[in-house]
Amino acid sequence: MNSKMERYHIVVTFDIEEKELLVKTIPEGTSFSFLSDLNEEDRKKALQAADVLFSWNPPKELSKDEYPLLTRLRFMQLLSAGADHVPFDDIPKGVRIASNVGAYAEPMAEHVLAMVLALAKQLLKNHDKLARGEFNQFEINKKVSGSTLGIIGFGGIGKAVAKLFRCLGCRIYAINSSGRTQEAVDFIGTLKDLDHVLKESDIVVLSIALNNRTHNLIGRRELELMKPDAVLVNVARAALIDETALFEHLVNNPHFKAGIDVWWVEPFGAGTFKMDHPFCELPNFIGSPHNSAMVPGVIRRAVELAAINIRDFIQENPIRGMVSREQYR
Repeated sequence: MNSKMERYHIVVTFDIEEKELLVKTIPEGTSFSFLSDLNEEDRKKALQAADVLFSWNPPKELSKDEYPLLTRLRFMQLLSAGADHVPFDDIPKGVRIASNVGAYAEPMAEHVLAMVLALAKQLLKNHDKLARGEFNQFEINKKVSGSTLGIIGFGGIGKAVAKLFRCLGCRIYAINSSGRTQEAVDFIGTLKDLDHVLKESDIVVLSIALNNRTHNLIGRRELELMKPDAVLVNVARAALIDETALFEHLVNNPHFKAGIDVWWVEPFGAGTFKMDHPFCELPNFIGSPHNSAMVPGVIRRAVELAAINIRDFIQENPIRGMVSREQYR
């Protein structure tokens, strides 16, 4: 255990209800500041004393002129599983940054399953037809059992998705950064194998991090590689997909279906929600407001996992979800 851990000062930049859980998880002797409780002068002093920063949405929690105050900062822990919103250029060099990978995996996997089944069975489309007085008992739906499921991003979320779909007898084709896994899969590869997975999959789930390499990962070419009746679900980040290419593909290929939980313009980053194309008017589309993880107790669990990561940093143990700055520049 690190003999200097009593010197660590942790600054929480967002309004947190789980203060007691956070303090209880971190070793004794560590001090805390919660910015939402402080006046301007005390806020400045807290940031100057910060060894560890616990943040959710840094661009909205800290002003531009506050980042230079972080002269002591050594570690930054995110409550979010993604790190694409972090202003890396404003954070002092040498600061280690960790995202909260896997914290929301189980409820998100359930959301993926719900979207896939709703699209494959055309539940919304048939519901709307019934509301208009149309009754077609012989409309063909897509069978999920025995399908090939391509998971692009085989981390915590991807593995949780695979667990559910294996129960339906699906084959699992997975992509991760190493091309290796201990999980039961039928194929494992890297992004070099993306075309192969897209061609072979009946269902494709995006659960990969958004960074320099994955921005617009799925464009017009990639969509055309997929099966005409494939189902595409994105619960990661919207910018993994070319928005216009997806809309046009849905319009021109009515048997192709898509479920989107994440959007190109969202309140979390942009302060507002905006849709450049009328996705929700399409019968082969289903959307949700980036709430795939929102189940009772999920934030408390995310705080607990983040706190464990902070504790591991203090005690010089391996850290989960380390972020490479180079991937986001």
